Amino acid sequence: MAGALNRALRDALTEDDRVVVFGEDVGPLGGVFRVTDKLYGEFGDARVSDSPLAESGIVGTAIGMAIYGMRPIVEMQFDAFAYPAFEQITSHLAKMRNRTRGRVRLPIVVRIPYAGAIGGVEHHSDSSEAYYVHTPGLTVVTPSNPEDAYDMLRAAIASDDPVVFLEPKSRYWMKGVVDPDAETLPLHRARVLREGNDVTILAYGPTVATALATAEQGAEEGLDAEVVDLRSLSPFDDATVDASVRKTSRAVVIHEAAGFGGFGAEVAARVTERNFFHLAAPVARITGADIPYPSPKLERHYLPTPDRVLAAIDTWEW
Repeated sequence: MAGALNRALRDALTEDDRVVVFGEDVGPLGGVFRVTDKLYGEFGDARVSDSPLAESGIVGTAIGMAIYGMRPIVEMQFDAFAYPAFEQITSHLAKMRNRTRGRVRLPIVVRIPYAGAIGGVEHHSDSSEAYYVHTPGLTVVTPSNPEDAYDMLRAAIASDDPVVFLEPKSRYWMKGVVDPDAETLPLHRARVLREGNDVTILAYGPTVATALATAEQGAEEGLDAEVVDLRSLSPFDDATVDASVRKTSRAVVIHEAAGFGGFGAEVAARVTERNFFHLAAPVARITGADIPYPSPKLERHYLPTPDRVLAAIDTWEW
């Protein structure tokens, strides 16, 4: 996935002189996860540059550049490092187009490596998606595989609206084949990855692999699960989710973030409100615990697992 994102950045830089990439250590080093590897050497420091260690300044600078016609792509080195830029993102980046009645657009992509399962310490493993999806004016997306990583980043860069692009750190080394000429799914659409009839498992980013593993494990016990990769958290693809839930009559949503006030609560509410008379059981949420992200030795107890998902499904009456 890291290579797919790197290729998307390279192709965008090549095709459009207005595109620039900057952030902490994205230049000669190529980023902590090497997503910007070799781009500095190819395009020079006018197009790919290191920034001061000041996330608010990074996003604030990007906003000014976008107002003057550029298309910045900025990197927040780790999920929790983006919090110092939160005021710029929520008060200015998300609101500028509405505030100016559409006269000022901010085609900015804020790349955020997020979530856990890499043995990281605190401030390096947060799942912060709920903060951004709660903010009108932001598009919030997250890929789960290399193919979508390439396609979705290219679409995000081409968007005239600001995009928070959440990159699951635990999937950076996932292998796949990228075809820039292949037909792509629109940025705001979910994707059914596995057909099934008994239950819909809704996941995004790092937990899509968990959902697929759950479906495989469940199949050994006679469970026929459908897996939907949400891809876009805001806007939300109600149509694809509704069609799946109305077919299976049951739904589970998985995410790494804490359960209380998490994005899964919004998903469960939407599914219930729109499909109440089609549901045979309450929508289940399998999430991280309601605690700060634990130390590396304990994260296996915190993260959702196929066993936890199947245990929740087993509580239903069939």
